[in-house]
Amino acid sequence: MWYDIRTDYIDIFINARPASSRNEIVGVFDDTLKIKVKAPAVEGAANKELVKFLSKRFKVPKSHILFVSGETSKRKRVRLPKSEKLLAFIEEIEKEGEGIAKEDAP
Repeated sequence: MWYDIRTDYIDIFINARPASSRNEIVGVFDDTLKIKVKAPAVEGAANKELVKFLSKRFKVPKSHILFVSGETSKRKRVRLPKSEKLLAFIEEIEKEGEGIAKEDAP
């Protein structure tokens, strides 16, 4: 399972792909949500870009997004506050299976 829903938060298991041509959610592969980010994996730039992307995508403050584990690896466990937008996204992914529409960062 690529997510873990709790009372107040949701942990998402993410496979981050830095230095991509654009920020986008690719899909779920091997129980991990694959997300491409434009920033390179240098001095935390990709993590900052990932947090910014997730913040905009799910309409949550950047300060409420936490790295539970994997801050220095491609596979990360990221904690976001539970929200209707995030729950709707999870439901959409589950309904569609592994293929999803790509989302660009504004």
